[in-house]
Amino acid sequence: MFLLKSFKSSWYFGFVFFSIHLILLGYLVIKSSYVPGILGILLIITGLGYLLTTIKPYLFSNVNIDFARYTFYGELVFMLWLLIKGWSIKEVTS
Repeated sequence: MFLLKSFKSSWYFGFVFFSIHLILLGYLVIKSSYVPGILGILLIITGLGYLLTTIKPYLFSNVNIDFARYTFYGELVFMLWLLIKGWSIKEVTS
């Protein structure tokens, strides 16, 4: 059980950095002109959902945040957009 709890603790620690990555990626997508801004907003919501889910056991143990389990759809939509439309973006030459 000690090893299982240790793994879970490490997993949550990694998710903190992954959620920060998604929030920053969402910001960059909003600032970019290649990708629709709504995808950036979805990525930020996804990052915040992961962050809330990760820190919930430590800070908000009594709060019910069931909505956060549905926030991964922002990642899924971004991935599908990259697979379907992303390959047709023209390279900028200077």
